[in-house]
Amino acid sequence: MIRAIYKFIYFKLMGWKLKGAFDPKVKKCIVAVVPHTSWHDFYIGLMVRSISKMNINYVGKKELFKFPFGWYFRWTGGAPIDRTPGQNKVQAMAAVFDGKEEFRLTLAPEGTRKRVDELRTGFYYIAKEANVPIVLVAFDFGKKEVKIDKPFYTTDDMEADFEYFHKFFEGVVGKVPEKSFRYKR
Repeated sequence: MIRAIYKFIYFKLMGWKLKGAFDPKVKKCIVAVVPHTSWHDFYIGLMVRSISKMNINYVGKKELFKFPFGWYFRWTGGAPIDRTPGQNKVQAMAAVFDGKEEFRLTLAPEGTRKRVDELRTGFYYIAKEANVPIVLVAFDFGKKEVKIDKPFYTTDDMEADFEYFHKFFEGVVGKVPEKSFRYKR
């Protein structure tokens, strides 16, 4: 029922498109979503997840998971993360994959809603450490579409891997255009 409502809102009311699809055979992966410029990205992600019939999780700063809204973020697949400095978050997050049969973790490689010229590397190292692929997802408010790429398996050439990521996200416009990711060569 909720999927039908989301489909109606996403495709009919909002007029958005969905290009590509998540591979249902890929049970564990990092879902790297760019750009992250606004809180609007959250409900777009929830709709796409439901429309795609995929169980996809996310992490958020622990402050979001307190009363009164903590129950909602947990219910929608969220898990709190402690962002206190001095912790090895890459290994901690990669270890979560070990104990699960199915786990798709959404991360924003920009690491902020502000404009950045470089993607952070945490998502990449988590994928390497957990030995899972990365699925790139672009939220393009300019074209009113979400674009989902095929699973990407990291190589030993980080520079070439990031060049692939940059090309995929090139020209994608966020909800707040001036905060959209723009890679500077």
